[in-house]
Amino acid sequence: MLLAAIIAYLAITVGIGAWSSRLVRNSNDFVLAGRSLPLFLSASALFATWFGSETIFGASSVYLEEGLLGVIEDPFGGALCLVLFGMFFLRPMYRMGVLTIGDVFKRIFGSKVELAASLFMIPAYFGYVAAQLVALSLVLGTVTDLSLLQGILISAGIVVFYTFLGGMWAISITDFIQTTMIVIGLLWVATMIAKEAGGVSEILSQAPPESFQILPQPNLNAWLNYFGAWIILGLGSIPSQDIYQRVMASKSESVAVKSTYLAGIFYLSFGLLPLFIALGAKVLYPELYLEDKQMLLPSMILAHGGLPVQIVFFGALISAIMSTTSSGLLAPAAIISENIIRPRFGKNLDDKHFLWILRANVILVAIIATLLASLESDIYDLVAGASILMLVSLFVPLTAGLYWKKASPLGAMLSMIIGMLVYLIASRFEMEVFPHLIGLAASILAMIIGSLISPKQTQPIHELS
Repeated sequence: MLLAAIIAYLAITVGIGAWSSRLVRNSNDFVLAGRSLPLFLSASALFATWFGSETIFGASSVYLEEGLLGVIEDPFGGALCLVLFGMFFLRPMYRMGVLTIGDVFKRIFGSKVELAASLFMIPAYFGYVAAQLVALSLVLGTVTDLSLLQGILISAGIVVFYTFLGGMWAISITDFIQTTMIVIGLLWVATMIAKEAGGVSEILSQAPPESFQILPQPNLNAWLNYFGAWIILGLGSIPSQDIYQRVMASKSESVAVKSTYLAGIFYLSFGLLPLFIALGAKVLYPELYLEDKQMLLPSMILAHGGLPVQIVFFGALISAIMSTTSSGLLAPAAIISENIIRPRFGKNLDDKHFLWILRANVILVAIIATLLASLESDIYDLVAGASILMLVSLFVPLTAGLYWKKASPLGAMLSMIIGMLVYLIASRFEMEVFPHLIGLAASILAMIIGSLISPKQTQPIHELS
């Protein structure tokens, strides 16, 4: 019965994707839903941006091992990113009216930086999508006899189908339904756990003291790494196409700003629920915790939840992961099409042909992510690695381009290349501080030196807009 409910839910999702293809008339509809989303669709889409495998599987298992300090990156860093994006980055970029964040780099620094930024951005999504495919496969594997690889292939096929047809329209509409499922499912399971344990206070009283420690030890390295955990998602996901496309799909600048704040509040609020559920599950069913920490929540629901709870929970789980996967597929497909293919072949392409190039690239990204998913199955590491790549290469050029009048193409290029190289080198050594902090520092220094050598004597973008 549970399997039948999951199949029915997946069929409905695919059906919505097929229906939403009617709304796609051009590439702008496919990538940005025609910049026409109302607040409830825009906020739910942003909330669903990262509320996927890392939040439910990865963060909950890490929390049980390391407490709140282990999950600063997500959900705390994710919520921080949404708020900062709305406060400092959204307005100047929304007013540009361009299709991708690669176009933003082009508007600020020119076509060479556009190409470099796109090439740095695209690989980050392969690991990001791979993590979601692994998670979907793990979920399917708990209710079927599918192997990890079989589950990955089926999961990829389902998400590719509705993203291929409906693009951002399909993502936005399904995100609203999926967000509703996530909220209902997590609240239901949290309530069930609290009742079985004898109340919320009973669960909290049995938790180790370090479970609620939010500040690090009083030494420099600990505080540096604490800051480093906040900025992986908090700053690293700001220069990303997935959050950009969801924000820019809003029907107005005002709606876009409100949606980031609402999504940030929802993300942190509901991002804490899987942590509480995992803590309750560990208290009630320690044998399941010892068996497989990453699969603790679904194992608990299957073993101790009734059929209605199972249907709601697995519906919420699949919803969260699918919404993140679909956005992760569309984002690099848009960058490849708009910022790599169009500048070189655009003279010979009308928008109808460009729309099919976008759809073909959705399939290409899915193929690469599927291959990566079959090689690496640690969800938390896959997602964290994706955000770090953008943090050390793209955050500094984007921020400087928007707010520093001397920021130049040379500075941006050096910032991307040196930041990435220093990070890759530093990550090969055992260090007391996170290597992405060193990469970020190198990116900042390179931006300053390059721009002072060859400054761009214009107003920063936020003043022009």
